[in-house]
Amino acid sequence: MARGGVNAPVHPAAAKVAVAPLGDPAAWDGYVAVHPSATPFHSRAWCEAIARATGHGCHPLAARDASGAIVGLLPLHHIRSPLFGQALVASGFAVDGGLLANSDTAAETLAGAAVTLAGTLRAPSVELRGGVLPGGPGWQREDGVYAGFARDLADDDEAELLAIPRKQRAEVRKALASNLTVTVGTDAKERRDHYRVYAESVRNLGTPVFPKTLFDAVLDVFGEDADILTVRHAETPVASVLSLYWRGTVMPYWGGGTFAARGLRANELMYYALMNHARAKGCSRFDFGRSKVGSGPWSYKKNWGFEPQPLVYARWLAPGERPRDTNPNSTKYRLQVDLWKRLPLWAANRIGPLIARGLG
Repeated sequence: MARGGVNAPVHPAAAKVAVAPLGDPAAWDGYVAVHPSATPFHSRAWCEAIARATGHGCHPLAARDASGAIVGLLPLHHIRSPLFGQALVASGFAVDGGLLANSDTAAETLAGAAVTLAGTLRAPSVELRGGVLPGGPGWQREDGVYAGFARDLADDDEAELLAIPRKQRAEVRKALASNLTVTVGTDAKERRDHYRVYAESVRNLGTPVFPKTLFDAVLDVFGEDADILTVRHAETPVASVLSLYWRGTVMPYWGGGTFAARGLRANELMYYALMNHARAKGCSRFDFGRSKVGSGPWSYKKNWGFEPQPLVYARWLAPGERPRDTNPNSTKYRLQVDLWKRLPLWAANRIGPLIARGLG
C-alpha cells in the first residue's frame, strides 16, 4: 500500500473487513463527513449528480468491520463509450475520489472488490484518481502525468494581490483597471452564460464539451457549496468558472474564456476575483486543480505562484488489456483535435456532449 490517505482513526475491529454495495445514504454521508481525507468527489452528492446527468451507473462500495461500522469507501462510476471503451472510475468526471479508508486492510479489500465488480460488469479496467494506491496483482501506478496546484489564501484583497508574482500581478492590475465587471450566482442566466463561454473555450482547445446537464446537476446538489463567477465586457460574458467549496477550500473546476478573454485579461480578473469572493465566503485555501505536466495550464498556474505537487493515480487492467486513451494531447487524436477546433460552435455544442459523456 502506498501514499497517504489512511489517516482516519483505525476502528478496533478493522482487521476483519467485508465489502458490499453501499445503499444507505445516511451512512455514506456520515462517513464522508468525518473522514479527514474525503473530497467532494467521494460525496454522495457528486456521485449521484454524475449518474443522473450522464447515465453512467454509480456503484459505491463500502468496507465494514465486524461490528458493521464503515471503515472504507470507494465510489465507482461505470463509464461506457463506443469511442473510448469502458472502465470503472473513482470518481467519474473527477480529479480525485479514489480509495478512502481507515486502514490498509480496508483499502486493499476495497481494491479487490473493485476488481471483482469490474469482472461482473465486464469492464476491462479500474481507474482510481487519488486516495490510497493499492499494490495487488494487476495494479499499476500512474505518475508524472498530472500535478496539482494549491496554496493558502492571503488575509485580504491587497495581500492577495501582493502574493501573486510580479509579472502576473501586473496583468491582474491591468484587468482591475479595465471596464470589466464580475457577477456571481447560480440562476438560469449565470448557468447559460457559463456554458456558452466554457463550450467556446474547450472547442478552441479542440476538445468536446460536457453536457450542460452535468453542470446543472452539480450546481443543484451542491447548493451553496457551488457557484458560477463570470467576467463580462460590456455585458457580454467573456470568462466564467464553476467552482466547488469544500472544507474551507475553493476549487475552480470548470472554467474558460472566449477568444476575446485573452486580450481583455479576463481570466486574470476571474481568478483574482474568485480568490477574494472565496475568502468572503469563509475559505482559507485555493485549489487551482490539476494540469498535465509541462502543459500551458501547468505553466499558467506556476505564473500565479502555485507550486506543482505530483499526483499519482492507480489503474488495474485485466490480462491482455490496454489502458483506454482519453488524453486529447495523444498523437492518436491529433487530427481529430485539429478538425474540432475548426468546427462551428453550434456544431461542436451539438456533437460534443455525445462524445464527452464517455470521457468520464
